[in-house]
Amino acid sequence: MLLLEISTGWKTAIMITAMIAVFYLFLIRPQSQKAKEEQRYRESLKKGDRVMTAGGIHATVVSITGSQATIEIAQGTCMKVQLGTLNPIPEQPNK
Repeated sequence: MLLLEISTGWKTAIMITAMIAVFYLFLIRPQSQKAKEEQRYRESLKKGDRVMTAGGIHATVVSITGSQATIEIAQGTCMKVQLGTLNPIPEQPNK
């Protein structure tokens, strides 16, 4: 009954505020938390860590210089990649 007594302008303002809150809670906040988690992962990388590139190549970190990493994809085969392309290797499900 309270909403019936509120003017149309206030109803609109309340609905817009509610929609913004829902967008923040379900879209913006989880995305920013995921980005922070990925940033922490990339900052914690060190020599010898096993990683996977954005293209799906499994490799071992050889060195990290600034925003680039040198990874070894096979014995004696190294390549430089941006840190942003490195992800943890997904865990294999137990069969």
